[in-house]
Amino acid sequence: MRPAGVPGKGTFWLDGRRLRRSKAFWLVLPALLIIPAMAGFNAQDMAWPKMGMELFGGLAIFLFGMEQMAEALKSVAGERMRFILGKLTANRLVGAATGAFVTAVIQSSSVTTVLAVGFISAGLMSLSQSVGVIMGANIGTTITAQIIAFKVTKLAFVMIAVGYGVGFFSKREKITQYGAVLMGLGLIFLGMNLMSMAMAPLRDYQPFLDLMTGMEHPFTGILAAAAFTGLIQSSSATTGIVIVMAGQGFISLPAGIVLAFGANIGTCVTALLAAIGKPREALRAALVHVLFNILGVVLWLGFIDQLAEFVAWFSPHYPELTGLERLAAETPRQIANAHTVFNLVNTAVLLGFSSWFVRIVEYLVPDRPLHEAEIVETRYLDDVLLGTPTLALSHVRNELGHMGHHILKMLQLIKDSLLTGDRDSLIAVADHDDKVDHLYERIIRFLGKISQRSLSREQSPELTDLMEVANYLEYIGDLMETDLVRTGLQRIEEGVTISPETTQIISDFHELVHKAVTEAVEALVEEDREQADRVIAMKEEINRVVDGAILHLAGRLVAEEPNRLKAYAIEVTAVENLKRIYYFAKKIARKVAGYE
Repeated sequence: MRPAGVPGKGTFWLDGRRLRRSKAFWLVLPALLIIPAMAGFNAQDMAWPKMGMELFGGLAIFLFGMEQMAEALKSVAGERMRFILGKLTANRLVGAATGAFVTAVIQSSSVTTVLAVGFISAGLMSLSQSVGVIMGANIGTTITAQIIAFKVTKLAFVMIAVGYGVGFFSKREKITQYGAVLMGLGLIFLGMNLMSMAMAPLRDYQPFLDLMTGMEHPFTGILAAAAFTGLIQSSSATTGIVIVMAGQGFISLPAGIVLAFGANIGTCVTALLAAIGKPREALRAALVHVLFNILGVVLWLGFIDQLAEFVAWFSPHYPELTGLERLAAETPRQIANAHTVFNLVNTAVLLGFSSWFVRIVEYLVPDRPLHEAEIVETRYLDDVLLGTPTLALSHVRNELGHMGHHILKMLQLIKDSLLTGDRDSLIAVADHDDKVDHLYERIIRFLGKISQRSLSREQSPELTDLMEVANYLEYIGDLMETDLVRTGLQRIEEGVTISPETTQIISDFHELVHKAVTEAVEALVEEDREQADRVIAMKEEINRVVDGAILHLAGRLVAEEPNRLKAYAIEVTAVENLKRIYYFAKKIARKVAGYE
């Protein structure tokens, strides 16, 4: 974990994660070298090694710039994303607009889908509402293409210089991130310039022009773009590269539209990979994404020419140019507009059929059998969120609430089994702790992954606090599994009977402790400091009740009952362990309130 306060003034982190991006990313280089051979290019006709290096270098800078810009945008706006998604999905139309906005900011439809899944799991959003958000996410991905289509690439070096300068001289982290956004945008344009210059000699190379002409065939173009998008896992990047090639006059408008269609299908790979091994809700949401994108492409296949005519009608024209120059000037904007129109119309048309999408995915992914559904799994943790630490930490908080739910269930089970239950009821409490241990292990492992990311001054201590809260919840579970269950088993083995009066006193104390743990978990999830303060303020009442219980138990030492000393030891142990459970609930509340 990078220490608190880092990144600091004037720092842009070029960490290994960004440079590695994905193992699949490095497959682009062999692909660039294979394409000439597949097209029958003659290595003696052109300087292919030099062109390949320039093209790959430009592509690397282009993709890195996109990631730099997206990471900075997430840092600036990530805090608001969860709130926006949770509050603005009252209906399908608003949900689609929300999904478009969130995706435009974080530049990842997969992250938007994962956020939607989290709200479904929490009961804050129905699967039907999430369909609107997922459809809207496709609109959000068109923003990058629109930015790239504006011919401002000459400002690349200015953007990089100003962006870096802002980061270097600013003392405020948020201003530094704004500089990173500008610098990332400059890198995108720089990469475009480099790719454009590298491909310039191909303008007069007939075999390459023939290959690009073949992209107008729907099957060929869609397959090629889908494969490339699945490889680099970014439809925005694919569309951006298509626009760069259109700027050189290599791609006609129909071919550009077909390739944009393929990019929309290829981005489904990311959603499906993210859903592997996840709960049913995640897989259903991913399938909604897949069905929507594929159906949208299928609906448009017979209208490619009409779409091309429509966007050519309202896009900028340059009649003073002719031939290849006019094609290079007009086509980039037309492709970007076609991409936007395609996704807007698809969302508008298919949004009304969201209930059908829900029925289809629920049929394809039915609910688990009861015995399967009882196996506890994490609800909110997903590696896709790791690229946005703010959202990842927020989901850890929700997962701790899920873990707290199981702690409270154990606490409720132990109430009756401790003083009056049989051996099976006590073993059931101990077995339930296995679920708590499983969630704890997954949460700690996920926090470890977050700690390897670039964290802000606020995120580093938040991560530490959440890790400590996870430990406190685990301690409560262990107290019940070992100490309280053992105390109950000792009562059975020694044949001790607890008097009705003592049972009532301990039960009343248990209810008070249960209330404290419940409010501590709720305060944690909602980040409610006032509720946390109420848990802390319960200390005096807890101490008063404990003192009264101990006094009552001491007074019963002289009672004429069998096994009185053994009963006293069991009763005191029960009270002390319940008090220790409150102690950890108070520790959680103090973390929420900011006292620790």
